Amino acid sequence: MRGVIVLAHGSRDPLWCQPVEAVARQIALTDSSVVVSCAYLELCEPSLATAARQLVAQDVRRVRVLPLFFGMGKHAREDLPVLMAELARAHPGTVFELLPTAGEDPRLTALLAQIALETSA
Repeated sequence: MRGVIVLAHGSRDPLWCQPVEAVARQIALTDSSVVVSCAYLELCEPSLATAARQLVAQDVRRVRVLPLFFGMGKHAREDLPVLMAELARAHPGTVFELLPTAGEDPRLTALLAQIALETSA
């Protein structure tokens, strides 16, 4: 079974999580065979380790981690590789794939440009 973890930084503001959860819902609506979870680096739950553990408990054996970061900052550059290595050690029967940060995808850049240039009705 396949899974996706939508990973974001986290915030103390409970409303901050809503767009992250919206991405997770859209993934689940797009492909109902994929088990989807959200995870946060700090200030929110669940953590990446907890979300991974929950997916593995549901017999998920391939997990793609989608980091919702716009740039390649310290978290993406330094912290995520360490966390991904920890997941691989903790769950040797599961394949974890770290996707590029969302901001590195040229499709997102193009979409943001399109949104910025749209004329209002």
